[in-house]
Amino acid sequence: MNSPTTPSLAGELNSELMDIVRRAGDEILKVYDSDFAVQTKQDHSPLTEADLAAHAVIADGLQRLAPDIPIISEESALPDFSERGLWSRYWLVDPLDGTKEFVNRNGEFTVNIALIENHAPVLGWVGVPVQGQIYFGDVAAGAAWVENAQGRTMLHGKRRLEEAAELTVVASRNHGGERLERYLDLIGEQFPAMLRRPVGSSLKLCALAAGEADIYPRLGPTSEWDIGAAQAVLCAAGGRVFCGDGTALSYNRKESILNPEFIAVADALFPWPQVLPPIPPQVHN
Repeated sequence: MNSPTTPSLAGELNSELMDIVRRAGDEILKVYDSDFAVQTKQDHSPLTEADLAAHAVIADGLQRLAPDIPIISEESALPDFSERGLWSRYWLVDPLDGTKEFVNRNGEFTVNIALIENHAPVLGWVGVPVQGQIYFGDVAAGAAWVENAQGRTMLHGKRRLEEAAELTVVASRNHGGERLERYLDLIGEQFPAMLRRPVGSSLKLCALAAGEADIYPRLGPTSEWDIGAAQAVLCAAGGRVFCGDGTALSYNRKESILNPEFIAVADALFPWPQVLPPIPPQVHN
């Protein structure tokens, strides 16, 4: 069986992918609205039955839709790099990003499905179950939108004009630290005013895509499945994600699934690497 083409996944099959995201979100909400139990993964991050239920829906749906496209999911065993390193095309899934947001019941958790081709996200779906929203991005087409019960709204990242005064920064609700604070202070010195907006999970990149902020610097650890889908949404809306040295963030190039530190921006055309201060070095005790 031939795998669906990327344009067909973005076009005539998109409604089926949206339905997979929606059904995964429904499974999450069943747990969210109950007295759920929290387990602990080997890396000490919380795991609920919602993660596993959403993963089951997504894995089954993707295998039915495109059985020839392999899947990497946070909630399944990671294939060895000797195998997955040969893949030029695969699904990258985080069934529930923002488990801490889920446990804290603030609603800022997401369902994430990305299609990765040649080490970069090309399609991305980010569901927000509590809000009844799904973000979608098609990087090749340069088209991104968010859909809810009221309809579909096209997304365009916030253009950054040279003379613009205020800079809006999105930051994590749960991950920060002194080094990030130092870097934000340095960024603040480069601009006349800076507004900080706390946002959870992959919604930080979606906020950039929606024109609600300018920049998201991430100095703490993330995994590729945490941001792949939202990166596709952001890039499709005119944004960019790059490493501290200015190079593009890429996927599936090493044994570890961990990302390097990165900066996500709403306006890919603005000369951020020339304007931003260097990221402070890590201090090892």
